Amino acid sequence: MSTLTPVSKSGSSFASLYGETLLKILVPILVVCLLIIVWQIGVWVSGVPQYILPGPIAVAGALFKDWGTLSPALWVTTKITLMSLGLALLGGVGIAVALVQSKWIEIAFYPITVILQVTPIVAIAPLILIYSPSTQVALLICAFLVAFFPILSNMVQGLKSVDHNLLNLFDLYGASRWQTLLYLKLPASLPYFMTGLKIGGGLALIAAVVAEFAAGSAGAGSGLAFRLLEAQFRLNIPRLFAALFLLSCLGVVIFAITSFISWLALHRWHESSLKREN
Repeated sequence: MSTLTPVSKSGSSFASLYGETLLKILVPILVVCLLIIVWQIGVWVSGVPQYILPGPIAVAGALFKDWGTLSPALWVTTKITLMSLGLALLGGVGIAVALVQSKWIEIAFYPITVILQVTPIVAIAPLILIYSPSTQVALLICAFLVAFFPILSNMVQGLKSVDHNLLNLFDLYGASRWQTLLYLKLPASLPYFMTGLKIGGGLALIAAVVAEFAAGSAGAGSGLAFRLLEAQFRLNIPRLFAALFLLSCLGVVIFAITSFISWLALHRWHESSLKREN
């Protein structure tokens, strides 16, 4: 009489999770590859010249040929983006913690942050360029101002969204204000912080590019935004598309990293990252 070997539930769930994760990666890649093939075929069939719409092959050739020019610019843009995002994280979390400590502090200073956010960065970039000691510092300030507010607003909302019953419980046991902040409010606001982090990462890259457009910086320390303008002025459209491709890849990498950090922080306990059981 043969016996059936039971399949481990944990093993099957792991295989299912692995297969689902693999599909989430492969399906977008296949769709992008299909769009690239359609793009190349469309260029071949229509006979559009390269100075109007280059095909993916021409863009790849420009990326390979001009890598010596584009790679330093990519590093400059990446450095400004990451530094501004780091400053936005420190400033956003620090100011958010200060604002929620007192209602009057929030009333007094929160509108100032809103004004900085709603003012177009292109409008204040010339002033920042005038008062900054260097162009790189000006770009960093511009990118920081754009990435700062999403982190601040999400963090403030998270710190103010703590369950009132838990706050009463901490008060009942005589917890100090800093103990309540450290052991209750900060952990409870973590999902909001992760949302702000993902938004701020993308906005920091956008702001770095827009600020460089406004600054018009050139030379060895210029980023991808200047290379875009340079390629446009020279009608080197394949290089322009290659720079756009690098910017898109940088944005995708930043989003992937921030999403992975969010998953690491939340996947064991928060409902937004837990798989539904029924």
